[in-house]
Amino acid sequence: MSDRKKNDTSPPRVTFNPIAAFGNLKVRPKFMVLHNLFFLVLAASVYFSLIPRFESHVASAKTREISLLTRLFLENQSLQFPGIEIYNYQEGSSSDLNLPQEAITWLELRPGQIYRDNDLNRMYRLIPETGRFASLDVPTLFYDSVVYRAKLTIFVVLGLLYALAILILELWIMPRYVYGPIQKSLEADAAIQLGDRQKELIPDSSIWGDEIGRIMRSRNATVTQLRKHEQDLENTLVELEATASELKLKNEQLEAARQSLIDQDRLASLGLLSASVAHELNTPLAVLSGSIEKLHETAESPLARERLERMLRVARRLRTISESLLDFARVRPPEMKQVQVREIVDEAWSLLAIDEKSSQVEFINRIEPTVVIQGNPDRLVQVFVNLLRNALNAVHSDGKIEAVSRSQTDGSKCWVFTAIEDNGPGIPADVLPEIFEAFVTTRLDSRGTGLGLTVAEGIITQHGGGITASNRPGGGARLEVKLPAAS
Repeated sequence: MSDRKKNDTSPPRVTFNPIAAFGNLKVRPKFMVLHNLFFLVLAASVYFSLIPRFESHVASAKTREISLLTRLFLENQSLQFPGIEIYNYQEGSSSDLNLPQEAITWLELRPGQIYRDNDLNRMYRLIPETGRFASLDVPTLFYDSVVYRAKLTIFVVLGLLYALAILILELWIMPRYVYGPIQKSLEADAAIQLGDRQKELIPDSSIWGDEIGRIMRSRNATVTQLRKHEQDLENTLVELEATASELKLKNEQLEAARQSLIDQDRLASLGLLSASVAHELNTPLAVLSGSIEKLHETAESPLARERLERMLRVARRLRTISESLLDFARVRPPEMKQVQVREIVDEAWSLLAIDEKSSQVEFINRIEPTVVIQGNPDRLVQVFVNLLRNALNAVHSDGKIEAVSRSQTDGSKCWVFTAIEDNGPGIPADVLPEIFEAFVTTRLDSRGTGLGLTVAEGIITQHGGGITASNRPGGGARLEVKLPAAS
């Protein structure tokens, strides 16, 4: 027995719960069931309460009329008065009245009594004085038809009232006051799920003053309050993001300030060292310059004289740089005058001619001789030496370097933009934003200090201009100097 129960795999029995099934119906079918049941019960109550009473009254009237007719038919020899024709009163022989033999025999044995033919709803009697027979219809069918018509009429009237009430309820009252508000609520809830803010609130014109309307108003108030909380939360998040961005900016500024302090300390130490070195180099440079001048005077070979002249320019350039370092240490402003940009660039390139790579690189100076700026020639030569040296280090042996310029008027002031362009690999993207900061270099050997462009930017800033770095669309780097044009 236990094994059979254990191995029983028959499906579980499902019991039908009518209350649960009715409760799970949607609102419209539920109301349809309820008011249909209500009207059916009401109609049945009306019908079964009126018909028995009506039948009772009709039966009483039928009994009274039949009793009266029976008495008249029995007591009077001949019924001759107005209205008797509705009862089909007849007198005659048995053949005239189509009396069955059974009725004739019964009446002859019982003269003065009435024989009833229930099949024909008719009464017969024998008139002893005349020996004739008389017949009279009993109005049974009339009363039966009256009851039938009354039942039919009540049934039709109740049916029409029932159908009319159902139509009014289902087509006007329930859709307007029950189904419509419920559908509006469902549509608004669907709009919330879809994120449609325009349709998530039920319009006030669709809300009545009943309990459903109170629920709808409460729902609208809840949704409005929820949206207000969401907006407050969103505003708080925006404020938090702004605060976080501000904190991030402050941290970046602090880091930049810290790095700047470190760079300034290094630059200050380097400035002091440079001033000391420049001071100590002045005497050896003076001796070197004098010796080169004497050798130049005694040299007879043109090639030797050309090399000695170049060496003399380099020595003078070193002496100028030394004096510039001393001027920088004394914070003395440079002397300004009108300078041709083309000559400055040519002078800077000639100072780089000592590098063997310069003879293998194509240099083109496209600056017009008429381009004149206001500045210190020695320091500007130092700027373009740094720019050209960076370009020379970047290009390959068969590379190309160009110097170009353009003029631009900004309000009442005219500017000259001079650019040094090369066809090298360009400036790395991670270095480009910090290219003018101290000790930033793209050189991978020990010769790069990261100070050349920093010094160049400082000199240009002293001239009231600016310097920018970028990569050319076709490849290579572009460093552009902005200086005020000569008035």
